[in-house]
Amino acid sequence: MSGHSKFHNIKLRKGKADAQRGALFTKLSKEIIVAARSGSSDPEANYRLKVAVEKARESNMPRENVKRAIARAAGQSDAAAIEELRYEGYGPHGIAVIVDAATDNRNRTAGELRFLFSKQGGTLGESGSVAWMFDPFGFIEINPKGRSEEGLTEDVLVEGVEDLEYDPDEATVYTQPAALAAVRDALRERGLVVRDAYLGMRAKNKLELHGSALQQTLTFLETLDEHEDVQRIFSTLDISEAAVAEALA
Repeated sequence: MSGHSKFHNIKLRKGKADAQRGALFTKLSKEIIVAARSGSSDPEANYRLKVAVEKARESNMPRENVKRAIARAAGQSDAAAIEELRYEGYGPHGIAVIVDAATDNRNRTAGELRFLFSKQGGTLGESGSVAWMFDPFGFIEINPKGRSEEGLTEDVLVEGVEDLEYDPDEATVYTQPAALAAVRDALRERGLVVRDAYLGMRAKNKLELHGSALQQTLTFLETLDEHEDVQRIFSTLDISEAAVAEALA
């Protein structure tokens, strides 16, 4: 089981991953609100909320901010307006993109994302326009902590695991969607450091780009990622170490 670096790891290496704290906390708060509204407001009784709260704490989000977000989800009107939306389209050079967002104004978000797509020569499409190029998976991002690909592969072989994309800084374990929670807990019991766990979309086939085409596409994805309503991005871009080094040279 092998793969390529994820987009946000490339951002880390470019030194652009440290977004302003306010923007980061806004995204984390929305994730907590949406998670709390999907079930219980008690993290121990709501697995999705538990993961969101852990992620916020790992990002040094103040406890008061976490409590405030959960309280908003429990009863305040502004939280009730926040909804999860999925956008689909094509980015530069034909890559297919799925964007998961959380917003209190779907018209504003759609307009702004449409502008970001078109600015780079892409097109924001209708629902289902590119979803057929992806399959649903559970994603578990882990810190290998010096493990080799062979060693990590052996450590993550538990029931429900479908694949592993290895990177020495951050690896991704893919699971059956229904097995996400069980696999995450099993990996932690084995001593692995889990950074995030969520449901997402994985491309069936990937498109490899090089040089200026890859650089433009990475810039496009980074611009999308910096939008305050965007929670996660999935694309058909195949990001290899060699191609990125060449594009960013």
